[in-house]
Amino acid sequence: MTTPCKADVILVLEGTYPYVRGGVSSWVHQLIHGLPSVTFELVFLGGASSQYGPVQYELPKNVTGLQVHYLMEPEDENEDFDISRYETDSQKAPLFEQWRQLLSYFSGTTESLPEALVTFLFEHVGRDDGFSLDDFRYTKASWRILTDFYQQHCDDVSFPDFFWTYRNLFKPLFVIAQVARKVGKARLVHSVSTGYAGLLGAGISAMQNVPYIISEHGIYTKERKIDLIQADWISEEKQDIGIDLHADMGFIRRLWIRFFEQIGRTSYQQAKIITSLYEGNRVRQLRDGAPAEKTRIIPNGINLSRFGPALSARQDDVKPIVGLIGRVVPIKDIKTFIRAIKEAHYQVPDIQGWIVGPMEEDPDYVLECELLVESLDLKQQIHFLGMQNVAEILPQLKVVALTSISEAQPLVLLEAMAAGVPVLATDVGSCREIIQGHSEADRLAGEAGYLVPIASPGESARAMVSLLTDKEHWQQHQAVGLQRVRTFYDEQLMFARYQGIYEETMLWQE
Repeated sequence: MTTPCKADVILVLEGTYPYVRGGVSSWVHQLIHGLPSVTFELVFLGGASSQYGPVQYELPKNVTGLQVHYLMEPEDENEDFDISRYETDSQKAPLFEQWRQLLSYFSGTTESLPEALVTFLFEHVGRDDGFSLDDFRYTKASWRILTDFYQQHCDDVSFPDFFWTYRNLFKPLFVIAQVARKVGKARLVHSVSTGYAGLLGAGISAMQNVPYIISEHGIYTKERKIDLIQADWISEEKQDIGIDLHADMGFIRRLWIRFFEQIGRTSYQQAKIITSLYEGNRVRQLRDGAPAEKTRIIPNGINLSRFGPALSARQDDVKPIVGLIGRVVPIKDIKTFIRAIKEAHYQVPDIQGWIVGPMEEDPDYVLECELLVESLDLKQQIHFLGMQNVAEILPQLKVVALTSISEAQPLVLLEAMAAGVPVLATDVGSCREIIQGHSEADRLAGEAGYLVPIASPGESARAMVSLLTDKEHWQQHQAVGLQRVRTFYDEQLMFARYQGIYEETMLWQE
């Protein structure tokens, strides 16, 4: 007897929608709304429950349900554990050997997990009658595997540091495997990243024998590398952003990075279709192990009609206000924006910089930015506005600036262009394609603003001054931006492409 499907699509989400606002979450909400004939079951993965507040979005009617699972809750040690189980049941010996083999794929190999270990992970890990969490934490056989791993691979870190890293690194696999077995039936699985969500998507696909697709905005593995290279919670010397994995990096960082590299490869291996936003990210996916024949590019789109009123509301005498629309977090490099406003202020005395976006994510960084504003004597020029209705803010801006050190395809640039606001952005993600064009014919049409190097307040300031003082160039950039966003970035194009992918993959299953 066939089990009825709970939804058309299981949408697997990590640390984003519907609990966190921002680019990816906005896109997910947009996609669900844009495909009203498709039903979605949401599966949310988070770190610890204490990190999240209430749901931030009203779930659309075509969402059948929301499941929430946390991977990093504090250890819940089993005080009633039967001490006799320290001696491993001999019938479980093959499972312990498979666990040992699984670990070997996280110690440096560039191969994806073989099918047999994928099956072991999702059919046996986290089961009382399989390789349980208690087996992982308490048995002598598991202890031998742990100590062997330490002796073979670790030469520069204390055993206690390694022990807790090992626990924290591999414990989420038990939660992911359990969730993969419990999720209701669907016609396909769609994860909006690799990482933990990608691995869970691969597991659900394997357990239900349904197609699996991945959509990546940023490249998860790359972003985790940047986070881990800079992480303060790892007691090793930090590296500079941009350095790839190399032999001189400490073992703990290498182990975390290899973990995310492996689950990324395994996600790619299990997927039928892998989408990215632009060619640069597709190339990165190929480097990280995605098979070329599975990859497709689907740019984001925006609701052009939403920004029509913003365009109509623009006045000819807009004040010299430069807006940065984004979260106040280090990856957005708000400090470079502040320093650029300081330099531009010498040539445009009445310039203002508006920082528009949520400020709750990193209070320490917010404080650092506020102190920088004060130290540069910019309290009259820089204003932190928090969350605002972007469509209402854009008519008041002369320029939109994005000084991020990492982006995928920032919707804020498309929204600004649709509202008739020229842009400047760092040369990251698809910003070059958005501003200068994605093809030869598109590039011949001109530029929608300026592209500047990362962490370059001087270059950013010069671009701001040019846009604020040269009316003819401002109008040229505005016209190019309007034409480009209308031609290539209408959300209806994106909806049609995803509808096509969903129908295509569902037919494969049938």
